[in-house]
Amino acid sequence: MTYCVAMRLDAGLVFLSDSRTNAGVDQVGTFRKMSVFEQPGERMMVMMTAGNLSISQSIRQMVSEPGEGGRSIWTATTMYEAARILGDAVRAVHQRDAESLAGFGIEFNVSIIFGGQIGAERCRLFQIYSAGNFIESHNENTYFQIGEAKYGKPIIDRVVTPATSLDEAAKCALISMDSTLRSNISVGLPLDLLVYEAGSLAVGRFVTIDEKNQYFQMIRSTWGQQLKSVFEGLADPVWNAAPEQIGNVLQSTAMGGAPVRMAMPGSAAPASAAPLQTLAQQQAPRQA
Repeated sequence: MTYCVAMRLDAGLVFLSDSRTNAGVDQVGTFRKMSVFEQPGERMMVMMTAGNLSISQSIRQMVSEPGEGGRSIWTATTMYEAARILGDAVRAVHQRDAESLAGFGIEFNVSIIFGGQIGAERCRLFQIYSAGNFIESHNENTYFQIGEAKYGKPIIDRVVTPATSLDEAAKCALISMDSTLRSNISVGLPLDLLVYEAGSLAVGRFVTIDEKNQYFQMIRSTWGQQLKSVFEGLADPVWNAAPEQIGNVLQSTAMGGAPVRMAMPGSAAPASAAPLQTLAQQQAPRQA
C-alpha cells in the first residue's frame, strides 16, 4: 500500500508520496511512486501511483515512449490531452494484462494522480482510475489522495483552500503524511516532496525525506505535542446539569433519552448465588 497526496493551489502545485511497497509483513520493499516529466520552459508534469506496482510501472513506461503517430504526453498540447493519453495507457495495459492477472487471483488495481502545467495553460490536476477514466480538481476540491487516504484527510479538509500558500500546503501535506505513517505500517519513509510554482515550467523545490530530515522530525514531534496540548485544553463534558446551566453541557436533567435495553429471557435469569464460605469452612473435614 502507499499514500500520495497532491494539491492544486492558486500559487501552484504540491505533490507528496511515500515509497513503501509490501505484500505482507515480511515482504517490504521501497519503490518511489513519483515520476516527473519535465521539459524546462515548455512543460512540467508529475505522476504518482498507487496499487499494483507492476501495472503502474507498465503504464509509466508506456506513456514515456511515443505512441501511435508519435502521440505521447511529451507532445500533448494541454494537460487534459495528456491525462487522456494516460487514461488510454491504463486501458491498454488492462486489455493486455488483466485476464492473465485474474487467472492468478490478482485484481487489476491502479490509481494515479497526474498534474502539472503545459505552456501558458493554468496548472491542472487529475485523478485517474483503474478503468482509465478520470476527474479534475476544481476550487471546490483542491486536492486528491490515493492509497491509504483516510488517516491524512481531516487535516487537509480543515486547512487547505485555493488561496493557501505553497509552503503552508507543503507543511499540511507533511502533517497529513505523518498521521498516516503513525496509523498504518504499510506506508513508510522515504518520502518524495515536490513543490511547483505556477508559471515556472520547471521543478523548483524537491526533496527526498528520510528519518534524519530535520524539518520532518520537527513535524512528527511538535504536531503530536500540540494536539495533546489542545486536547487537554478542552473542557470535560458536564453530566446531569441543571436545566438552567449553560456551557459544556453534554447531558442535563431536562434531556430525555435512554439506551435501548434488551429484555432478558426467563431461561437466562441468574441463579441465586450460594453464600460465601470462610476459609475455615472451606478447609473443615467432611463428616463421615
